[in-house]
Amino acid sequence: MNATAADYWVHNLSPFLLRFPESWPLIGGAGIRYYGLAYILGAVAGYYLLLQYYRKGRSPFNSDQLSVLILALMAGVLIGGRVGYVLFYGLQDFFHNPLSIFAVWQGGMASHGGFIGVAIAVILFSKKHKYPTLATGDLVVSAAVPGLFLGRLANFINGELWGRITEVPWAVIFPHGGWVPRHPSQLYEAFLEGLILFAFLQWRLWKSSILKRHPGRLSGEFLVGYSVFRFVCEFFREPDASLIAGLSRGQFYSLFTLLIGVCLIGFAIKSSEKVASIKA
Repeated sequence: MNATAADYWVHNLSPFLLRFPESWPLIGGAGIRYYGLAYILGAVAGYYLLLQYYRKGRSPFNSDQLSVLILALMAGVLIGGRVGYVLFYGLQDFFHNPLSIFAVWQGGMASHGGFIGVAIAVILFSKKHKYPTLATGDLVVSAAVPGLFLGRLANFINGELWGRITEVPWAVIFPHGGWVPRHPSQLYEAFLEGLILFAFLQWRLWKSSILKRHPGRLSGEFLVGYSVFRFVCEFFREPDASLIAGLSRGQFYSLFTLLIGVCLIGFAIKSSEKVASIKA
């Protein structure tokens, strides 16, 4: 491939929205990163959506309860995402240096680990408020997708998790990726895992009776949709770890979330049929 920087756009975006001068004491070189901002904006968007569900009668959780829920979900995402990254992608480094799990400044978050952390947060919150876990999960997944979208945009701005080498006209040269044109796979994921999945879940939530008739089904559909989109996007993304059975780590772990999603959908349908037969 003979592509040069003149043939494609060269990624030159700063990961900082605001950065303090190096000469400043204590905080020199630090600043506000887009990645951190994505987490904050994702939480704000999630809170706003959940509050709208409450106001429109789709959710039982008021603003005070939602504040607790959002904090629990953020903790689940951060802890689960970091632990998941270490276990799923950096286990050897962890065995060599267990303290590396706390080295968050070096980067490294796994979305599948974040899902586990969110699931635990949902279970604990539901038990505390004595509300069905699956029903809480349905509300959470429908409001969590903007965070996925913003996170992928932040990945692109950071110039990380780039795609495979390609010659498509919209390819991007990431300087840290070897100065060769690559798929902007972060944007593919933002579109599919973010915008498309969000539109589908919102349509299901507002235009159907899925929340009342099939608790847990929306969570299952989220996991199936995410898993399929992630599996497809991984064909365009440069693997950031060794393959497992010929699959990238993202594809391999997505098989498990796909299976869980299918099981949730089946369970939700069976449960609703059982309730219907009892009433009949």
